[in-house]
Amino acid sequence: MMKLLLSIATAAVALSLSAGLAFAEDFEVRMLNQGKKGSMVFEPDYLHLQPGDTVKFIATHKSHNAATIDGMVPEGAKGFKGKINEEVEVTFDQQGFYGIKCSPHFGMGMVMLIKVGEGSLPEHYRSVALPARAKPRLDALFAEAKADQGKP
Repeated sequence: MMKLLLSIATAAVALSLSAGLAFAEDFEVRMLNQGKKGSMVFEPDYLHLQPGDTVKFIATHKSHNAATIDGMVPEGAKGFKGKINEEVEVTFDQQGFYGIKCSPHFGMGMVMLIKVGEGSLPEHYRSVALPARAKPRLDALFAEAKADQGKP
């Protein structure tokens, strides 16, 4: 009887642990020279994730990478910087907003925004120093994030 109870308890723990992992999703973002919104873009350029979701940034053309924008990561979260010409997978565990850039093409406006979980965009993100061509693209993404508030 004791062995049976122990087996049931072990199975229940294993099932509950694997169930939490089953809900995490994987997303792909392509880094492009030319896309639907113009040149030097991420597609998609806005994602709403849940904590634990993973994004694979795919270098579809040479000389791209994905990296967080200084000053545009949630408090306490670590930024990341992928290598040029290489795919990078990032798991986003902490809620908040992440500004993402392609380091070589940041000046050309190659940016995206990732929202993890719930919350509103921190106001100080709007005052982060950005290249002239990145600012209007991020402003449009900030508007998209605002429209996304309250959605699961």
